[in-house]
Formats: sequence, structure tokens, C-alpha cells
Amino acid sequence: MAVQVALTGATGFLGLRLLRRLLDTHRSLTVLAHTGSGNALHRITQFFEVTGAPAAFTAELPGRLRVVETDLALPRLGLSERTFQELADGIGAIWHSAGSINLEGNLPELRRTNVEGTRHVLELAAASRLRPRVHHVSTAFVAGARREGVAYEDELEDVCGFENAYERSKYEAELLVHAWSREHGRPALILRPSILVTDLPPHPALPSHPLLVIERVLREALRAAGPERDGGVSPSAPGSHPGPGPHGRVLRGHTPAARPRVRMVGHPHGRLNLLQVEHAAEVMVRLAGRTPSGGVDTYHVVHDRDVPVPTVVALLERLVPLSIELVADKPGTLSALEALLDFYPGMTAYLAHRRRFDDTRVRSRLGISAASAPVGLDYLWSGLAPHTLPLPGPPDPPAAASPTARCA
Repeated sequence: MAVQVALTGATGFLGLRLLRRLLDTHRSLTVLAHTGSGNALHRITQFFEVTGAPAAFTAELPGRLRVVETDLALPRLGLSERTFQELADGIGAIWHSAGSINLEGNLPELRRTNVEGTRHVLELAAASRLRPRVHHVSTAFVAGARREGVAYEDELEDVCGFENAYERSKYEAELLVHAWSREHGRPALILRPSILVTDLPPHPALPSHPLLVIERVLREALRAAGPERDGGVSPSAPGSHPGPGPHGRVLRGHTPAARPRVRMVGHPHGRLNLLQVEHAAEVMVRLAGRTPSGGVDTYHVVHDRDVPVPTVVALLERLVPLSIELVADKPGTLSALEALLDFYPGMTAYLAHRRRFDDTRVRSRLGISAASAPVGLDYLWSGLAPHTLPLPGPPDPPAAASPTARCA
């Protein structure tokens, strides 16, 4: 059997871009697709067709991709002992990109996917006579609920806790990779991307943009709150906007009544790290080509310039008919809409972040080529706005909040 590079999560938002980069340097790949998730090869082909790949490239995909249906949550990936061993012995490298990014998921559910899934991928690597190197895709947000200061690549601790169960599950998965590397004396690569974005407009054949989850949550809360969503606090009340924006300007297609005010805990000087997913995939594959240290090599795959929180708020106001006010602390009395959004703390907590992710190691390995193009409001809007909608004018900046001390 020919030696293969195996990839989990190949039909995901990042996985498809990793697949494209890996096909640049490997004639064939093994795709470990989730059992019952549909025709993985068809979905992969659709992605490349929609994104403008040459017809000759897509025509060759059936001959270059070997799809093996697996269940990462089960021992031996749900395969028979013989099939599992045959798969293991044909793999020369494993890229583990599959996982759940559900910020509102419960911990047992996320552990099943993100922790046990990682455990079973590591078991596959351990079973192979070829001693494949493991490339594990984690997240920069294993830094947890520390909202200020600098998060370094060598750090892996839980002293500040976590903003949500997703972060904890990825932290626990990293612990497994370190333990596996020590036990087997094998190198492993941990790649920690920040929030990945794209400027490709939404399309049925494309994986959902991660930020669209926030839009869905906000829209569902608006719908559920109904007429009482303002809780008696109208946009013209003291301390609130006189209309949809501080100067009463209405976004195209929306009336002032359709834009209630919602207060969210956030920092006016907060920042979030958002990176183009295509650039992230390129950097990851290049880092994988570096000579390993022999232990666990961890890299922050992040943008060198953070996006200000007010820009993220402005984006949300473009997407959803809301007027968002940043406040330092959770209001004592919540409107109906705010009470509904309070069920999603794992989503909104990031508006209060001011920390920075150190990527010195990446820049020392790759130099200036590790830098990425700017990510601004128009770029983000391009990847979220339906093709049929005209680009609205930029909303006014959100109201500022007073700084508040956080775990540093």
C-alpha cells in the first residue's frame, strides 16, 4: 500500500484549504471522513468548482483522494481491527483538523468530539509502523479567560479558567498530544489558529463562515424576544441611540423600530485576532515542512494586527438590525432580548478581550512571508453578506464602556 498523508476534517472551513495546500505537495491523500456525513468527495469537488479551481484539477480529484469513512469518537475510529491496522500502516503523516467549534456546546458533547476524537487519532498514529508525525490543529483560544496581556506559544495552563466549554475541550486535547509525544518519544506539531475568516461570499457549496453563527444567534434572539425585546427601553431613551445609529441613520431596508438597543459586555479598546483562512492553511503547511524538534512544537497561527472590537460590533450591526452598546459590566436588569442573549456567554465574552497572541516563533521560522494582508470591516462584510444585498453604509461606532479588571 502506498504511504499516504491522512487528513481529518477535510470538508470543513479550514480543512478544505489545508487539503488544497497539501495537494500542491502530495500526489495523493487519504481523507478520513465522518461516517454518514454524506459524499465527502462530492463536497470537496463542489468547493473547488465554486472557488474557481482549474477543471483539470477537479477532474483528477477522484484519483488523488482516498476517502475512508470513520467515526473519530469511537475506538479504532469505528473500524474493524484489521481495517484499522491496515489504515495505520499506510499513513506517513496525520493532519487532525476535525472538531466541533460550537461555542455554546456542553462540555461532555465537546469532549466526545474534540478530546476523544484527538485520543483516537493519536491511537492511529501510535499503531502505525511508519511512526507518522501528528499535526494537530488546536486554537489560540486555549489561552482561556485571561483577557489581557500576552499569550505565549509555550503556555498551556488553566489558571484563569475558560470562556466556554469549547476552549476547555481544545486545552484538554492539547494535553493529550503532549502526553502522547512523551509516552512514545515522537514529535508532534500543534497549530493554534485564531478566528479564521474569508471574503468569499456565502454559498450553499461552501462551509459556513464561523461568524455566521453569531449572526444566527442574534437573529434568533430578536425573533424570540418579539415586541417586548427592548424591555421598555426604546432607542430614544436616555443613554441610548435616537435611531438605529447615534445620528439616527437607518440601514437600508430597516426601520428605527426594527433596531432595538442591546447592551453587551465589552471593552472599547478591546481587540480580536482574525486571520484569513487561506493564509492560515498556507502557513500551517509551511510550518509542517520545518524540521521537528523531537518533542511538541507549538505555533500561534495568528494575524500580526488585531481587529478592534468596535469594528466587530460595527460588523454585527451591519448583519443584524441591532444597535449594540458596549458596557463594562453585565446590566442588573436585562431586557427581554438581553436575557435571551445571556444564554450565549461563550459567544459574547470575546468583546472584552484585550490580550495579544505572541507569534515570535512563527515569524522567526517564516520571516516576513508569515505576515498577512489587513482584515478590515469591508473584508469581513464581503465574506458574510449575501450576494443579492447591496453594501450598506457603515454603522456608527458603538458606545464606549469603562475599562474593567480581568484575569491577566
